[in-house]
Amino acid sequence: MVLGFLVRGSLVAATVYYTQKVGIWGDSDQSDKLYNDIKSELRPHVQKLEKQLPFEVPQLPKTGEMRFLAKHYYNEGVKNTFRFIHMLPCYAGRGLKKVKDTFQDFAQSPAIAGGAESSPPK
Repeated sequence: MVLGFLVRGSLVAATVYYTQKVGIWGDSDQSDKLYNDIKSELRPHVQKLEKQLPFEVPQLPKTGEMRFLAKHYYNEGVKNTFRFIHMLPCYAGRGLKKVKDTFQDFAQSPAIAGGAESSPPK
């Protein structure tokens, strides 16, 4: 258990160190440079793969489009998170009511719920 924790902690630390070293956590210019470097490194591989696929692969988005999409989806995620937090009491109340109703149904005797089992056979 301790060894597993140390291994996972080391992987997280190494990941954070590497991403900081390549510039993910830097300013936007470093991120743009990293994105363009990755895009240029992947382009030959994508072109080779495009020749083998029976359909057309769309182009990678430009940096400006990427920024817009990142901001848009980040904002949507934040809005939906707060919408969920806002509705959490309602969801919890509904869930507790369903649990209560289910336990009440199980607590009732089969004679009351079934009706036919209470009469003796003739």
